[in-house]
Amino acid sequence: MQLLTWKTLMRGGNPSFEVRAAVLRPQLERLRADIICFQEVHGQERPNMPRDVLTLKELLAGTRYEGFHLAYTRTRSKNEAYNERNLVTISRYPIVKSQSILRDLLTNKIQYNLLTDAEDKVKDIRWERPIFYTQIELASGDILHVMNVHLKSRNPTSITGQREGYSWKSVTGWTEGYFLSALKRIGQAFEARVLIDQIFDADPEAKIVICGDFNAHAGEVPIDAIMGKVENTGNPDLLFRVMFPCEDTVPESRRYTHIHHGQGNLLDHMLISRRMLEVYRGAEIHNEALHDESVSFAFDSKFPESDHAPFIGKFDLT
Repeated sequence: MQLLTWKTLMRGGNPSFEVRAAVLRPQLERLRADIICFQEVHGQERPNMPRDVLTLKELLAGTRYEGFHLAYTRTRSKNEAYNERNLVTISRYPIVKSQSILRDLLTNKIQYNLLTDAEDKVKDIRWERPIFYTQIELASGDILHVMNVHLKSRNPTSITGQREGYSWKSVTGWTEGYFLSALKRIGQAFEARVLIDQIFDADPEAKIVICGDFNAHAGEVPIDAIMGKVENTGNPDLLFRVMFPCEDTVPESRRYTHIHHGQGNLLDHMLISRRMLEVYRGAEIHNEALHDESVSFAFDSKFPESDHAPFIGKFDLT
């Protein structure tokens, strides 16, 4: 089985869908995946119909993925796709459960007293991006728990009176905005770890995969929080709750999914439970055609593909 995560950046506008599809469809065919977790998929509307991921479905039509089971994040108000940044999971195997989890497992309100805000002195720390959790029934009848995530970006959160367009009035204001974004990213990781432990509570032998754009490097708090290494907890009784990073088996020279100012960054990750580690056979990152998203005039019209590379995990479930 091949399971992969890919930030696809499916948007409308310039370039056209036809141009994007001409680039993305061959990439999809090359992947030969059984399960794909997409991030940053935009929704589209039809008259008198709920918003749906219509462009992605059109992209998949005519490929090996046509007819795959498909599920995506949904709004609570209308039970439809978000306008932007949907998480989508497609699978050769049946998806028997799907759930958008957005601050559902952390019920206590998180508040922070702002230092530089011109108006509101107390801010609720609320992240906007859910965890997309699916249960997939494998050919063996076992359940694979897949968590598709897109953690808060590293861009600073806006603060009233501190920002004009892309410019900040003070370094302190920018730093506080960066701090708020870090809190949101760690909060999402915390909620993901709560879900992982709930799954282990129900089934200590659970097959779990969490993957997506973490906007964090190995060794940073969001990754360590989700991994739960014994080196950090100091408790060997928690050994079988550790999540293992597939990136460690990728050659270091190829270990990047994103390029910024010429520097390769590994922001996209795949972490697996010990039961999945037993059947893990390796990983690949298809970054051969990856462009530097930070250079001047790196517009979508010039680079219709994603600015993140697909991350593929290979598993032998036979």
